[in-house]
Amino acid sequence: MIVNIHAAKTNLSKLIERAEAGEEVIIARAGSPRVRLDPIVAKSAGPKKGAWLDSMRGRIKFKPGWDQTSEELIRQTERGPIFPRDEPNS
Repeated sequence: MIVNIHAAKTNLSKLIERAEAGEEVIIARAGSPRVRLDPIVAKSAGPKKGAWLDSMRGRIKFKPGWDQTSEELIRQTERGPIFPRDEPNS
């Protein structure tokens, strides 16, 4: 089915339904085909949140202690100045 732009704007939801049903829907400008509506085929249940990270299981190796914060960093964070000033040039 070929539809001009004005008709497509007016009937977009119906055209989407027809495209989802498998019908070829082409939108034309002045009778010249410009774009095609193609449905996106959904995967079974879709990926779960964080699934991309789970797909990396076994591929990423962490060094021992990667999640430990150094005492020096803790000291600097707790006792250091909030807005450090530049040292004057000597």
